Amino acid sequence: MIAMESFTKKFGTLNALDGINLQVTEGSIFGLIGSNGAGKSTLLRAISGVYKPDGGSILIDGEAPYENAKVKQRLCFVSDYPYYSSQDTLESLARFYRRFYRNWDEEEFRRLTELFPLERKQRIQSMSKGMQRQAALICALSTCPDYLLLDEVFDGLDPVMRQLLKRVISDHVAARDMTVLIASHNLRELEDFCDHVGLLHKGGVLIEQELESLRLGIQKAQAVFQPPLDDEMLNALRQTLDIVKLERHGSLISFVARSTEQKVMDSLQLLHPVFCESLPLSLEEVFISEMEAAGYDIDKILS
Repeated sequence: MIAMESFTKKFGTLNALDGINLQVTEGSIFGLIGSNGAGKSTLLRAISGVYKPDGGSILIDGEAPYENAKVKQRLCFVSDYPYYSSQDTLESLARFYRRFYRNWDEEEFRRLTELFPLERKQRIQSMSKGMQRQAALICALSTCPDYLLLDEVFDGLDPVMRQLLKRVISDHVAARDMTVLIASHNLRELEDFCDHVGLLHKGGVLIEQELESLRLGIQKAQAVFQPPLDDEMLNALRQTLDIVKLERHGSLISFVARSTEQKVMDSLQLLHPVFCESLPLSLEEVFISEMEAAGYDIDKILS
């Protein structure tokens, strides 16, 4: 298990991460989302042992990863911009990884190089961005890590390769109880892949929750009223429900609320709508709603 308690990381006077409390349970696929500059990449680097905490702690199965070779043997980090020398090929990269990871699996490496169509002797820097990402992932998975840390891993991959990668990672999780922590802006890719999600904003955690529970705890609804609801009735609805966002267009209102579907529908029925319904909420809509509640929304950016 990855456990962070009051973790803080500073760069000069900037608190990149400030008092982070977060837990990632063993065998889970944890999606890390957040606004630009929220600290997602910094957090992954800290978990991988690149950064030393300036406050609080990060523990992996009870041990700190910073300058801890034993812990680092059990994890592998694929950054958003993997580094390759001008002469690196997939074969030379594999030789490098073999030297440092005791659990390197040569059979898995061969299997993955057959799944992902890369030329093993081609210079990696001459490959496309997506192919370079595939090379890093092949080597990372071949180390058979207990903890796999991925930063914007879907960036540059075509739809077929994205689905293949999800399947390969899911197989490793199922077979070895591997734990995956993946940071991405591509929320549509995460919502059918992750079982837990954490939302970062301005160096802090807004949400840490099982994805299905998160969806059940926030609802999107719309209703038509004749005559249209007046301000007094809308305020009464706001007092009944924890409404994150509400829009009114004539007789139609639509809103997002932190509540159960049953409570939302019961509250609307008390106001005698002509029509009302609950709508499915995507992870992207959850993200936008929570960020707007935190003061990060398009209207404020443009104003």
